[in-house]
Amino acid sequence: MTLRVLRAADRTAVPWKNGGGVTREIAASPEGAPLDDFDWRVSLADVSADGPFSSFPGVDRTLTVVEGAGMDLMVGGEHHIVDEQYWPHDFPGDLETDGRLLGGPVVNLNVMYRRERTTAEVAVVRGTLRLLAPQSGTVLAVALEDGAVLDGHDIELDCYDAVVADGASPGVLRTQGWALLVTLSVR
Repeated sequence: MTLRVLRAADRTAVPWKNGGGVTREIAASPEGAPLDDFDWRVSLADVSADGPFSSFPGVDRTLTVVEGAGMDLMVGGEHHIVDEQYWPHDFPGDLETDGRLLGGPVVNLNVMYRRERTTAEVAVVRGTLRLLAPQSGTVLAVALEDGAVLDGHDIELDCYDAVVADGASPGVLRTQGWALLVTLSVR
């Protein structure tokens, strides 16, 4: 098993081409893959202005608002109101998507995965749970509030810190607040 702790303080903010926000990559596979060739990618986005989303052909996305009032997404001509924190919302990354802020800036946690290569399950959890990576897969947990602990490893997670493990269970996650759990399987 490979276990990595990914600290929020170590992430670099990358400005968007359209100037509407910044992205901080949490993890991707393969590590260091460019945006046109990842199997999966998990990131935090600070969205400060209305505007179009980048197109990602062959990619499915899950957007979870973790701070702010939310967004009105126009995905392929259909409105999707994403205004509840910690509620994952799925949509195809290859459809034309435009976002309108509902009440000021937001922070979104984004999971993107290439549908031909990977499947992803995203859940927001609270309490105690065993993290289980699928065979030949990955499990990633992001603390959405301070106070998460990975038992057996003496790892404490503050807000937006993450742990990622490949191919085995890294142990039990105990949260005082909410955490986002992503289970990624290779097709």
